[in-house]
Amino acid sequence: MSPHTTSFPQLLDAVDQERTHWIELPAHRSSIGVARRSVGTRLKAWSLPGELCSDAVLLLSELATNAVCHTLSARILCGIGLVGDGVLRLEVHDHDRSGPTLRRCRAGLDDEGGRGLFLVEELADTWGVDRSRLTGGNSVWANLRA
Repeated sequence: MSPHTTSFPQLLDAVDQERTHWIELPAHRSSIGVARRSVGTRLKAWSLPGELCSDAVLLLSELATNAVCHTLSARILCGIGLVGDGVLRLEVHDHDRSGPTLRRCRAGLDDEGGRGLFLVEELADTWGVDRSRLTGGNSVWANLRA
């Protein structure tokens, strides 16, 4: 499984503060629910369509889960932003300095996990992984058209 693209010129850290939302959390499983609720609340405040909000919360949850479960990061940084004409960008930054790689998992029928990047691949218009200018680790991102 590989990202649709490898970079996106409009970085979330360069966007208007009124159109972005960031939350930094400990890299613990309990933080995933906090990130989902925080992002969901902000998306509703922006009056975005319900289906877009649901997809965005699911994608951010999957990206954050991967950062918590598959890196040695102590903290993760989750962000969302409206970055262009109808584009919602989601980012999760970790502190893993080993390089921008994503491991492919093949989930069995009875497996509880292993489908996160498959969901990202299916729901996102584009997605990718880059070196984070904010943490020095990875920045895994996904874009959705509003």
